[in-house]
This record gives sequence, structure tokens and C-alpha cells, in this order.
Amino acid sequence: MVRKLVKTGLSVVLALTITLMPNTYVSAKATDLMPKSQSSTTLTFLSQPVKAALSQDTADPAPSDDITSIKKLAEDKAATLTTLYGATSVQYALLEDGKITVSGHSGVYSKNSNTPLTDTNMYGIGSISKMFTTVAVMQLVEDGKVNLDTPVTDYIPEFTMADSRYKDITVRMLLNHSSGLMGSSLGSAVLFNDKDNTAYKNLLNSLKTSRLKADPGEFSVYCNDGFTLAEILVEKVSGESFTNYMKENISDSLDLYNTKTPQDTFDQDRLAKTYLQGSNMTLPTETLNMIGAGGMYSSAGNLCQFARIFMNDSNSSVLDNSSAKSMENKEYLNGLWSEDKSSIINYGLGWDSVTTYPFEKYGIKALSKGGDTLFYHGNLTVLPEKNMAVAVLSSGGSSMYNQVMAQEILLAALKAKGDIDEIIPDVTYTKPVKSEMPENLRQYAGIYGSYGGTYKVTISNDGILTFNTLTTPAVPAQKFIYTGDGKFYYSDGSAYISFEKGKNDITYLNVSGYVALPGLGQTVTDGYQAQKFTDNPISQEVKSAWEKRNGKYYFLVNEKYDSEYYAIGSMYSKISLLNDLEGYCLYAKITDSNTARAVLQIPGVFGRDLSDFVFYQDNGTEYLKAESSILLSEDEIKTLPASAFKADITGNGYAKWYKIGTKSANKKLKVTLPKNASFSVYDTNNSCIIDSYITKKDTVTLPEKGYIVFAGDVNTSFTINYIK
Repeated sequence: MVRKLVKTGLSVVLALTITLMPNTYVSAKATDLMPKSQSSTTLTFLSQPVKAALSQDTADPAPSDDITSIKKLAEDKAATLTTLYGATSVQYALLEDGKITVSGHSGVYSKNSNTPLTDTNMYGIGSISKMFTTVAVMQLVEDGKVNLDTPVTDYIPEFTMADSRYKDITVRMLLNHSSGLMGSSLGSAVLFNDKDNTAYKNLLNSLKTSRLKADPGEFSVYCNDGFTLAEILVEKVSGESFTNYMKENISDSLDLYNTKTPQDTFDQDRLAKTYLQGSNMTLPTETLNMIGAGGMYSSAGNLCQFARIFMNDSNSSVLDNSSAKSMENKEYLNGLWSEDKSSIINYGLGWDSVTTYPFEKYGIKALSKGGDTLFYHGNLTVLPEKNMAVAVLSSGGSSMYNQVMAQEILLAALKAKGDIDEIIPDVTYTKPVKSEMPENLRQYAGIYGSYGGTYKVTISNDGILTFNTLTTPAVPAQKFIYTGDGKFYYSDGSAYISFEKGKNDITYLNVSGYVALPGLGQTVTDGYQAQKFTDNPISQEVKSAWEKRNGKYYFLVNEKYDSEYYAIGSMYSKISLLNDLEGYCLYAKITDSNTARAVLQIPGVFGRDLSDFVFYQDNGTEYLKAESSILLSEDEIKTLPASAFKADITGNGYAKWYKIGTKSANKKLKVTLPKNASFSVYDTNNSCIIDSYITKKDTVTLPEKGYIVFAGDVNTSFTINYIK
């Protein structure tokens, strides 16, 4: 979990995107297995040949001039992603009535070779993997082996938790994000070129000591662990490995030759290369070993062929049409939700959205799923009634950007086919006009929180709402103007804040608005983005215990040596208690001297990936436990010796951290690296200067201040020497 505390005020790093991103391991530099647009510490208003088996009936294609126009539009959007939005490469495909009518790519396969980028290159697809997992479960439902509304424990008897409510979690709740699980357990699961699935195998054991954050079925909030449990269920019920099941029952049946898992054997040079931001050094293969939640690879063309099973013209042997249709149901409305509007987050079974913007404006059903790992991003959008789909994959960038590109291609194709007369122009804004504000709205002033940060809302008598991000004070305050009907509009009119008390008696801050992405298009968000915190008075004794930790750093010690998180600089974080919020540590309510309990109950995405924070002593050493992450107090970090020494990884396997002191600053180190080990160096900005697993280098010139960490298998020993 803890990758979230970083830019938020508890600053503890590791709680993630795979969008599995927005662990999970959530840091400001990581995605998680979800659209980045939904992970924010500021209010941004963005917040993803069984040829015989599939019907080959086709409608009249668009005229050739229109196809040329669509191809040009797709090329321009892809080029925009690579020139303006951080993508190294982009691959895309449009499927209409069973045929790929447009496909292409932009950018480079590699920054260091002339190898051409092709339509058959593969990308990590992140959480789009969840659609394959959902289809696998639905196949088992069709076979009579699984019932969606039966408890998960009937299929996975080993599944237990330290919370009796777990017995009420059904299979459906795994697929619609309403299980109540804390979020993501991705510790040592997101690795470089390492198919070690120990983290996957250990999930059930990890859950034994975990609790639920909500009653099962109470509301839907993005949850990676639910899909990892679904992966386990597929293996238990089918008697096959998940990888074999995917191959035999989905990929082979649909001729998805570019669709693989980390456990498959294939030429990894087919994968588009990935890079750290601003670097030209090619990274090792990204290997996300929670496959069902976000670990698969594919190509844009393969994803479009996969999407055919969700279309009205499907005659698929892979999934009955009735099963595909049931995945479109508005599952998000089964529990607490904000107003039912067209957006980009409205869960079905597997799908991120089943009432997807902007297609609802045209009366067209659209299904969408995004996926983000740390380095790969993708979106699959399907128009089942129109028998159309677009997939956009990229190395670098964001699934949200890819989704906007996909929507623009689909709108152009719909117009070319005559399914829509015109493309509705992007929404334009006007400056808000202030109205007299009812006095009772001032009750909504206070402290609010989400998994991305803690915020202070003040409301003046004359109707000005000021929004401050407490966990990142450098972010400028944002002003909103009351215009009537309970809405406070942003100064340019692009979005508004409103408040709502849920049936659970929690007050929510709702954001509704539009964001224009130059060169791409416009997107939208609508939903709860924070909840109001209630008073939590604590005793002076408890307060003193937490204040002693305030301002101190805690260092992750139980992440595998080849984890991607060493490279992105998300390995330690600062405990920062807020003057404006006594009794809380980030989104967690302090309950005693050593424990803070997560309290967020936000449907959608802003209540995802939570953790209780538990401090404990082990042989006189203080650690912080946050779900599967273990962090060490800076008080226990020794200064790096100024002469030759050895660093040993002892029986607990914890990484060894050292402070870089004045006697070591600017000196050159040589590390004798054993097998299955790495070392990394960080400066005072938490930026990684070297990750030896990536660079394959054994020497480094140390910064003036910072940290060095040695990680490896148990009983690994490093020899460190200073050299000229």
C-alpha cells in the first residue's frame, strides 16, 4: 500500500496504478492500474481464426475518402501523444464490423536502435487484463461451475480475513469493485524482467491479517486485489494455471497471437521499449506478476479482435452474447454512488465505464477499460451496438490520454458511416456569475480527505470557496464562486464543486467538470472526490507518541531487489502531521499511540488503495507496517561508513539503508555485487541516481546528501570500497 503517503503529507511512499497503479504502490511518479486522471493530490477535474467463431457479416465500410480522413486523424492524435504527452511510442487500431479498418503507430520502438515500430509489437496492457479475467470467470459461470452471487469462500476455502465480513464477499463483488477489500497488494509484484509470482502466491496469506474498509457490496471503489482473487478463483475452479487457461480458452480461440502473460515463453524483443522520464536508457522488461489484475501483454489489433465478443454481431464460441451483455449492467448503482451521469468511471463487470462520455450524448452505448502500469498505458473502448472498437496502447503517457484519442477516432468513424450527423463541439465555458449564497452552505467548510491527499475547504460569507491542498502546500489555493443550486464554479467555469451527504451520513465533496487536452480532445469527470473528516480528539499521551514521529522518514525494507520502485524513487517517505487536522494521519484516524485506521468510504476511485498504519517494535527497532509494506524508522538508519565495509542481508531479508554523510559525500564507491542483488542511490529530492539492476554498473559517485540501499536475497553480502 504505502506508496501513497508520499506527496500527500504522510509522505510514506508505496501504496499503487496499474490506474493497477492509479498497491498498490502509489507515489506521485507511479501510476497504478488505473487512469492517471483519477489519481490526484490537487483538484484537477480529471481526477483508461476462430474466424468461424465470430460472425463475419459486415456493414458497408466508410467511403475511401472518409477512411483516409480517419487515418489522418489517428496519425495526428498519435503524433500528439508522442510529442506533447510523454509517450515514447503509440500503437492503435480501429475495428469496424469485424475488420481492422485503421491501424498504425507513432514514435519509436527504441530510443537506441533503428528497429521499426510495427502493428505487431506488444505492450503491457495494465488493467485491461481485468477484462480477460472477467471473461474467464463468465465462462465458468456459463459452464455452471461458478455463480456470480455465491460467496468467494465456496470456491477458495483458504480465503480468510481478520474481519468476519469477508464471508459475505461474492464473486460479483470481485468484478464490480465492491468487495470492500482495502485495495492493492503489489509489494514485490512489479518487477524488472522477473516472473517471480511469490507475491501472487502470498496474497491469501497476506489477507489473513487484513480487514475490510467497507461492508461487501456497500459501494464500488477501484480494487486490484479483487481481480487477483478472481485469478485465483479461475485457477481453483478450472484446475489450470491462469496463463494456460487464458491461452486455451481465450487467446487461441480468437487467434490472439500477440497476447501473452509473464509466465508465457515468447520473444521479449517484441515488447515496445520503456524508459524512465527524461532518460534514454532502455529499461528491462516490465513484469507485473498479479496477472489477472494487470499483468498481461497484447497489441492494439489483438485487443480489438478480443473486443468482438462484446459486440452485437458476435457469434463467439468464447462467450455467449447474454454473458457479454450482463457485463454491461450498471453495477456501480448497486451501492452508494453520486448522481448517475455519463463519465469515465461507472463500473460494470470488469469495465471502468458502461455509460461512457461522450457517447451517451449521442445515445450510443460505449464500454471502456483503461490500464496503467508504471511504464505502459492503454485503453480499449467498445461500441457494442455499432460493432466498433478502438484500442490505443503506449509506452509512456497515460491511459486517460489514450482514451481521449480512442473516443476521437470512434466519433470520426461514426460520422463517416452516417451513424451520427455531426460531432458535437467540445463544451465551452463562461466565467461564473456570483449569486447570493444561503448561510447553511457554510456548514460544508472543513477538512476533507481522499487517498490522494488532505484538503482544507473554507467558505466565505460572500460565497467564495477556497480549496487548499494541505499535504502539498506548494500547490496554489483554488478559488470557486457560488452561482446557485448548491454549486461553486471554478473561475473559468470549467468545473464546479458541490456537496452531498450520503445515506451513510458521510459528507462528500463532489467535482463535476471538463478538461480540454490540446491536440487530443476533451474529457470529463463527475463524482465524489473527497469526504469530510469528523473530529477525532486524542489524549495527550497518544498525541505525544505521534508527534515524536512527525517529520521523520521511514524507509521501505521488504521490496525485492529487482522491483521497479527502486528506480522511480519511491522507497521512503516522511511522516507529516497536519496542524489543521488533529487525530489523523493522512486518511487514517489515529486510534492509539501506534495505530491509525483508514476511514475513507469514497466510491469510484478516490477511496482506493487504503491501509491502516501500524507502528511496532522488533528487538528495539521501530517499523511501520502498511498492508504488505514494512518501513524502517530513520532513527535506525546508520551513516554510511567512510572506509571499506560489508553490508549483509540477514534472516528477515530486509534491505539495508545508509545515510550519506559528509565523510562520504562526492566520493566514488565500488560495490562487489553478488547474484540476486542490487544497490540504489538517492539524492535529497528522492531521485534515484543509480539503480544497479538497470544500469549493470558497480560504481557510483555519491551525492552530498542522500541515501544508499542494498537489497538482495537472504544471506547476500555486499563488499563496498572507496576508489579514486
